[in-house]
Amino acid sequence: VNLAAPEEHAQLEERYNFLLSQQQDLVKAKEDLLNTVQKINASTRQNFRETFDKVRENFKAIYGQLFPGGEADVRLTDEADILNAGVDIFAQPPGKKLMNITLLSGGEKALTAVALLFAFFMVRPAPFAVLDEVDAPLDEANVTRFITLIKAFTDQSQFIMITHNKRSMETADTLYGVTMEVQGVSRILSARLKTLEDRPQARSPETVLS
Repeated sequence: VNLAAPEEHAQLEERYNFLLSQQQDLVKAKEDLLNTVQKINASTRQNFRETFDKVRENFKAIYGQLFPGGEADVRLTDEADILNAGVDIFAQPPGKKLMNITLLSGGEKALTAVALLFAFFMVRPAPFAVLDEVDAPLDEANVTRFITLIKAFTDQSQFIMITHNKRSMETADTLYGVTMEVQGVSRILSARLKTLEDRPQARSPETVLS
């Protein structure tokens, strides 16, 4: 007969109750965490879907402005799992078959990317943006469309453009450039092309010449 059995039983029962309490706390914490994740995922899906639909409509509209008669679209690769799905970009310039963006020319890719960028701008406007040689692959007609699009957004954002295109430079308020009058010595030049009174309600893109 183990005379210490009642005492050992009480100790084991106390230990068991302690561990059971801890296990129940962990189970409850896991359930609360899973519920929180589900709520976050549901909210994220809703916000993503709303933003995606807005960007999609804006992209179609802007692409139509840059390519009159053309069509474009962005689609999710998996509608059932939008949080992990990829995004396919389709573009159809006038007179061409609807194709993936990777099959477009350099200028068409550039304008398609610009259209998508400004589609995001319309949903979440930024105070300023830096465009580095975006107009480099564009021909004269497309540069004109690009500049027209830039001007449409200058009332809400300021653009700093790095460019060598004369048409782009002509639309800027201020030009900044680097010259080398003496070999090995660089000098920064600036020129203000327009005064604030010329355009009181809008700002043209500032152009930086590299």
